[in-house]
Amino acid sequence: MSDTKTTPAILILQDGTIFNGTAFGKTGTATGEICFNTGMTGYQEVFTDPSYFGQVLIMNNVHIGNYGVKAVDVESDSVKVKAVIGRNLEDRYSRFMADASLQEYFEAQDVVAIDDIDTRALVAHIRTQGAMNCIISSEITDVKQLTKMLNEVPSMDGLELASAVSTTEPYFLGDEKSELRIAVLDFGIKKNILTCLVERGAYVKVHNAKTRFEETEKFKPHGYFISNGPGDPAPMDYAVNTVKQILAADKPLFGICLGHQLLALANDIPTFKMHHGHRGLNHPVKNVISGKSEITTQNHGFGVDPEAVRANGNIEITHINLNDSSIEGIRIKNKKAFSVQYHPEATPGPHDSRYLFDEFINMINTN
Repeated sequence: MSDTKTTPAILILQDGTIFNGTAFGKTGTATGEICFNTGMTGYQEVFTDPSYFGQVLIMNNVHIGNYGVKAVDVESDSVKVKAVIGRNLEDRYSRFMADASLQEYFEAQDVVAIDDIDTRALVAHIRTQGAMNCIISSEITDVKQLTKMLNEVPSMDGLELASAVSTTEPYFLGDEKSELRIAVLDFGIKKNILTCLVERGAYVKVHNAKTRFEETEKFKPHGYFISNGPGDPAPMDYAVNTVKQILAADKPLFGICLGHQLLALANDIPTFKMHHGHRGLNHPVKNVISGKSEITTQNHGFGVDPEAVRANGNIEITHINLNDSSIEGIRIKNKKAFSVQYHPEATPGPHDSRYLFDEFINMINTN
């Protein structure tokens, strides 16, 4: 393990704000849109979530890395965040079952990080000023040079990233003899979403993001799952067209996160870039159908237009965010199709929303 703890590192935001800290992980330079996660646990699942692709992540909890890392605690095959910012990034851990330290993990995964940052002040700044690009470096100290590099980073607004993290080849999970087949469109799917489907008896085929509807139909699926993923949904015409074809064929459909936004776009509901997004394990959402509330796991920087949703007579609002009243769930009235903005698989938790997978399976079985 390299001794990065005494190496200075610098963080520069697009608005010119500068934070000085110390290096952690791989020595290097990284850029991306800055965002923050309020979760107190599950950092490894967060780092490997493909929905974070292209982003620099502030971990708002004080201690990150204190229980090390374990090979099975991942949501994809590699770390997907561009870089990590922390207050106390720990290179020592106290978990008997852990495989390695966070420092060793970041070095192996080529992740640049910066430690000893006042994350409370930084998050307060982002909450006030909104999402923006940033640059972190533990190898370059010249502010002018770093600022020039930062100015060349593209905005997340209008950036299509889902196809970059999608599977290149289709694959199968579950019992091939199952009488329940679900076709998954992978825009950056998390492993535990697939686990939730397989645990309910589904035989799943995971398709590349740009797979045509005619090709997915060869699997003879009983339902379609539209996954989460990174980037702006607005330029994803290829995905919106596929969702429209699924709806036209009257196939049962369940979408989450990016899938929720794509279902909205397929019904002429525009999306928009949020001021700073929702990311964490503690977002309260009300199910307006049942009247019950649930604590949800979220990770998104785009949302669906609430006025357009309410003006559309074919759409029923099913879930509302109790913090800002944003639209968290919709159902298409004349179709067997619904979606939520949050993550019902919710690993490591809370599991308040896993009933949605049961509702999807029941919807397919009664089709």
